[in-house]
Amino acid sequence: MNDGRGPRPIRTFGRTGGRALSGRQQALIDDLLPTLSVPLVTDELIDVPALFGPVESICLEIGFGGGEHLVEQARRAPQTGFIGCEPYIEGMAKALTSISELGLKNVRLHMDDVRALMLHLPDNILDQVYIMFPDPWPKMRQRKRRLIQPEFLEDLARICKPGAAVRFATDVASYADEALLHFTQNGAFAWTAQAHEDWTTAPRTHVPTRYEAKRLGDCEPVWFDFIVASETAP
Repeated sequence: MNDGRGPRPIRTFGRTGGRALSGRQQALIDDLLPTLSVPLVTDELIDVPALFGPVESICLEIGFGGGEHLVEQARRAPQTGFIGCEPYIEGMAKALTSISELGLKNVRLHMDDVRALMLHLPDNILDQVYIMFPDPWPKMRQRKRRLIQPEFLEDLARICKPGAAVRFATDVASYADEALLHFTQNGAFAWTAQAHEDWTTAPRTHVPTRYEAKRLGDCEPVWFDFIVASETAP
């Protein structure tokens, strides 16, 4: 995929060695995060409804960065329970700051690789999934580290309800092509696009993030929306 203006160099996230946390951020990591963390117990499934109390739906956001998208979606939909996964402490601290300031009660967090969490989620539990601009691992030798792989999608299909909505976004052309191929080869995910603008124009419900503004990728952002089929193709 290319926007016709020529390739731009890709820069990876580089979030492993950021600034030291402020005193307030560290306090949120120490005090608030434990109260919002999804508990993982070996060989036990998570009682997801018990995490939130009465909610109408459950949403998972994978790799929420600074939390702008996660927090705003949670603010807009107080009757939805949101589980946010982010392995980097800087992003977690930023999200916790916004969650605290807004007093959100419908967000739970996991500061680690989402695949560890997914192993503990029961079948058919998620109504919506966001995978917004995951780390592109741009070098050829790194691409096996990309999140969207056939095995990951098999696990994702298991924990999604029939009819669940899944959105994947990226600004890296090779990742867009690769991810779309993996999604469409998996019989559980039906791509909803009917026209070019369906995947090249930001969805009405999209919340821009600081990552998008940095324009680190090599193409204009694309948004792929999928619906989980009621039955997986044989």
